[in-house]
Amino acid sequence: MSDLSPRFDGAAASKPVKAAYPPPFSIRLTQEERAQLDVLRGNKSLSAYIREQLFGDAVAPRKRGRNNPVQDSEALGRVLGALGQSRLSSNLNQLAKAVNTGSLPVTPETESDLANACRDIAAMRADLLRALGKSPGDGP
Repeated sequence: MSDLSPRFDGAAASKPVKAAYPPPFSIRLTQEERAQLDVLRGNKSLSAYIREQLFGDAVAPRKRGRNNPVQDSEALGRVLGALGQSRLSSNLNQLAKAVNTGSLPVTPETESDLANACRDIAAMRADLLRALGKSPGDGP
């Protein structure tokens, strides 16, 4: 056991020291108080709303959140709704299997259906990119 400890000591010492943040503040609210705060805060986070109420214009700026890249919630809702109503993944899997086995009949109707599916997928891609704040012409 003593053979391993020097290796672990060295690994722990090489980690950079993180900045010390103050401990979080906790407060208990009734259901009614929490519901009222949720209404008052609107689209702000609860902590941002409380800091704003406590400190007004003297609130220290925070780093921008990176967890919510959605720019257009309506476009994202359209895409998610379309995906929820479709059997896209299952259908694409069946098409891939038919192509690999050579059993996909290539008829004008099949070509038309595939072209329509490609247009639908392109429209969903464009909506997703817009929802993420990007231009549909941006990259792959």
